[in-house]
Amino acid sequence: MENQTSNFIKDIMIKDLESGKHETIVTRFPPEPNGYLHIGHAKSIIINFGLADDFNGKTNLRFDDTNPLKEDVEYVNSIKEDVKWLGFEWDDLFFASNYFEEMFKRAVLLIKKGLAYVDDLSADEIREYRGTLTEPGKNSPYRDRSIEENLKLFARMRDGAYGNGQKVLRAKIDMKSPNINLRDPVIYRIAHATHHNTGDKWCIYPMYAFAHPLEDAIEGVTHSICTVEFEDQRPLYNWVVEQCEMDSTPQQIEFGRLNVTNTVMSKRKLKQLVEEGYVDGWDDPRMPTISGMRRKGFTPESIRDFVRETGVSKGSGAVDTQMLEHFVREDLKLKVPRTMGVIKPLKVVITNYPEGQIELLDAEINPENLDMGMRKIPFSREIYIEQDDFMENPPKKYFRLFPGNEVRLKNAYFIKCEEIVKDAKGEVVELHCTYDPETKSGTGFTGRKVKGTIHWVEAAHAVPAEFRLYEPLILDKNEENNDEGKTFLDHVNPQSLEILQGFVEPNMKESRPQDKFQFFRHGYFNVDPKHTTVDKLVFNRIVSLKSSFKI
Repeated sequence: MENQTSNFIKDIMIKDLESGKHETIVTRFPPEPNGYLHIGHAKSIIINFGLADDFNGKTNLRFDDTNPLKEDVEYVNSIKEDVKWLGFEWDDLFFASNYFEEMFKRAVLLIKKGLAYVDDLSADEIREYRGTLTEPGKNSPYRDRSIEENLKLFARMRDGAYGNGQKVLRAKIDMKSPNINLRDPVIYRIAHATHHNTGDKWCIYPMYAFAHPLEDAIEGVTHSICTVEFEDQRPLYNWVVEQCEMDSTPQQIEFGRLNVTNTVMSKRKLKQLVEEGYVDGWDDPRMPTISGMRRKGFTPESIRDFVRETGVSKGSGAVDTQMLEHFVREDLKLKVPRTMGVIKPLKVVITNYPEGQIELLDAEINPENLDMGMRKIPFSREIYIEQDDFMENPPKKYFRLFPGNEVRLKNAYFIKCEEIVKDAKGEVVELHCTYDPETKSGTGFTGRKVKGTIHWVEAAHAVPAEFRLYEPLILDKNEENNDEGKTFLDHVNPQSLEILQGFVEPNMKESRPQDKFQFFRHGYFNVDPKHTTVDKLVFNRIVSLKSSFKI
């Protein structure tokens, strides 16, 4: 795996090793299995695994599965697949739920130390008592329960004596703290729900802010790397580790989260897009999920390069989606075959070409990587070209096909438009052209020049194909900037997907899901793994050929 460039987290690790604070680096990637991973999680994966690799340390994959109401084994499996696809292998696989007994014991320890109490206030009342950023909170009327009473009530909570929301366990810290996170945070709540890992064994579950530091300490994590929104929770993280008397003390370090323009990065919003049918699943190619990007055709190398280029810092900001597309173009341009596909077909009959004759023409598989060799393309009297490559009444400086004009067919001959065939509605449905047999590509013909070259597919052997062209899912570059009364759904692009029926070269017939190609003039495409069948080829456009983005 490629090494991380220097950054402030790496500098901290270097100092910790040099000072003897740690003998080895241990990081973890700790997703909650309540949705599919997205490009922001990819940054966390690459940072955690990459930094540990730099120091020959270890990285664990740990599922923070403390909320059975939102979690599912489907998400567990998808996360494992995403991490492996990005090119990483975890050293150990852990589940927070495997530590539930230990977490319960630590909560009991807090109660015995007078640092936790059972509260009967409702969730709304707890919020009301908490205060605001400018006003201190006030103590719950249950805050001064005795240690004995709290131990008894907490045990009854575990035994299932109370319903959801009837009681919670809160840490007793400081209701007047300027940091709201320290105003007696809830550390256990009641949830009568089946857990994907522990079944019905538990009906009380630790809150994330309490469980997470304990998990890190139990696993001996040296550097707990997270995004900046957890910075205000760092005092609580340290308090939990210290007051629960854990044997190791992880260091929480925050970095700026990755946002990309023209999309959403909230799991809640992504789930809403899926559930309300705006997309066809978590792996829809318009989604910023890793599975969606994989299905669209992005490569793990391109995502790793993109994330490393964005760097590691405290600052957060939206990165232009064009930057991400730039890296996939750079990764694919020397790797994938070039071929021709017609996505809006217009039939052309070459009237002076012999009927029934099939000619095989030579073409480079990738002109930028000649080591990939050559391919054969059939040519005959009837071909398809793009509708956009013909105009009956063209403007000036239009160099493609129009009545009386001559163009080169890529890898083939010059053809000249002689006649137009229209249907009853007056739409052009067929062109009659002539070709010049002396102008065959590769013969060194210099008799005259043409300014336009267009692509084509021979009609008799053409393979039908579906092309899916994507535009950004969210029209607003910053979807958080919603006008009053509007939500992110008001910015969903109704034109984000265009489906077209066309043709590809016959050598594409054996294409398999996830095979990638560059279609002449159209861009880079991936064979869709979800909709492609033995009888139907479906191509997702990964990116167009050109980008205005500059590194």
